[in-house]
Amino acid sequence: MSRRNILRLVLLTVAVAFVAAGAIIGGAYDVYAKAARICSECIGLG
Repeated sequence: MSRRNILRLVLLTVAVAFVAAGAIIGGAYDVYAKAARICSECIGLG
């Protein structure tokens, strides 16, 4: 494996770990709640 491929593999592994950690601590719910709140304000429901 070349040095570039190893770096790509390490970065991919770190990215997957961060996505998994965010999902475990409920980050997806926070993003959805904020998006729903912004959309409600934008169309005048809030």
